[in-house]
Amino acid sequence: MASADPEPTLDVDIAVIGFGKGGKTLAATMAKAGNRVAMIEQSAQMYGGTCINIGCVPTKALVYRGEHPELLGDHLDGSARWAAAVGQTSKLTALLRAKNFAMLDTPDSATVVTGRASFIDAHTLLVTAGDDRLTVHADTIVINTGAVPMLPDIPGLRNNGRVVTSTELLSLPSKPERLLVLGGGYIGVEFASMQASFGTNVTLLQRRTHILPAEDEDISDLVAALLTEQGVRIVTGAAVNAVRNTADGVSVDYTLSDGTVDSVEGDLVLAALGRRPMTAGLGLENVGIETDDGGAVLVDEHLRTSLPHVFALGDVNGGPQHTYISLDDYRIVLDQLTGAGARSTADRVAVPHVIFTTPPLARVGLTEREARSTGRHLRTATRELEAMATVPRARIVGVTRGAMKAVTDATTGEVLGVTMLAYDSHETINTVAVAMRFGATAQQLRDGIYTHPSMTEALNDLFGALS
Repeated sequence: MASADPEPTLDVDIAVIGFGKGGKTLAATMAKAGNRVAMIEQSAQMYGGTCINIGCVPTKALVYRGEHPELLGDHLDGSARWAAAVGQTSKLTALLRAKNFAMLDTPDSATVVTGRASFIDAHTLLVTAGDDRLTVHADTIVINTGAVPMLPDIPGLRNNGRVVTSTELLSLPSKPERLLVLGGGYIGVEFASMQASFGTNVTLLQRRTHILPAEDEDISDLVAALLTEQGVRIVTGAAVNAVRNTADGVSVDYTLSDGTVDSVEGDLVLAALGRRPMTAGLGLENVGIETDDGGAVLVDEHLRTSLPHVFALGDVNGGPQHTYISLDDYRIVLDQLTGAGARSTADRVAVPHVIFTTPPLARVGLTEREARSTGRHLRTATRELEAMATVPRARIVGVTRGAMKAVTDATTGEVLGVTMLAYDSHETINTVAVAMRFGATAQQLRDGIYTHPSMTEALNDLFGALS
């Protein structure tokens, strides 16, 4: 009897599991240098990674179109605008997905493999797609599988057709008329703001006493006020007990902090209750790659796992879940593979983050609460945008809502943190971040020369108000 065909094998210098920002950039760089590279991605719909397909790009595209209804047609109602916005966004992500695939399909030294990868041994991966199987041998392996939404064990939450995560909501062909958002963190708040801009009746349930608990309470209160102006109903101190489908929708039962039991009805539930590293099914236990209790791959400051030739990049390693952090992970690993090996996660200083509410909320450095816990003597300033007469840019564009806040060391003038809830804060915060990285003082930012009219010149006013 003739023997069966041997299982196909691919031998490479480096195998990357997952098409996210850090992994795809590393794969492309190594391929250009002539290394044999395998890029393994479980779904053709995820070429390019989370950011361009189900994360940053589609979310911000929908936020922008919600803020600018004239781009879709002022004559359209909210439902029609949503459908048009989803259609435009789908075309955008398809374009970016194709470009990302071409980036790694074009080099002769790179191979894109579509399927699920798992470790067989320390240097060998089995990739499966249906009945197809491929064995990949690699000198270096990079885990870049990202993170996925969490669905806690709340009765009725899982396997419910009326419950979606951020991933599903982004591509809904029709928007809900009544949306119930579970979670008042960054994702829940951003999606509540976005949906409200399309006319959705949004109720947000938050277990804690404030939304955005990582921010100072005065800032979270300002964001809550803006959401309320948009029509979002916010219920804080609400512990969700159960999700129940009804004849014409869905109901969420919750208990308030004073013991009151209540419920709210809607058409759809958005579960925005955090994300967890995607490590299930990778077979890490087969080769002794260690993870923490949340499933994140444990790495050192050079992003090496417990196997020195295996690295973990991006959300899967438990670090800050930002695309730009994944890109910096790429730089660290590239330095390990081709450079001096000195770059590390310890080099990161003043990393900003942004929530694309309307207007966006951006922060770099410490909150006032965090700064006070250090015992330093502080100088702080909080300025409402409406009161900043020397910043006409906000009035020119008609977005005067919001505030800016600075926290500094009173003795040294060191800038400890800046929060901006303002038009273009997602851009302006980068100026502050660069200044902090290079040690600019509060006085230097106060006396800086900035273009006019711009939002950056608000730094003159903000740091001039320190007390």
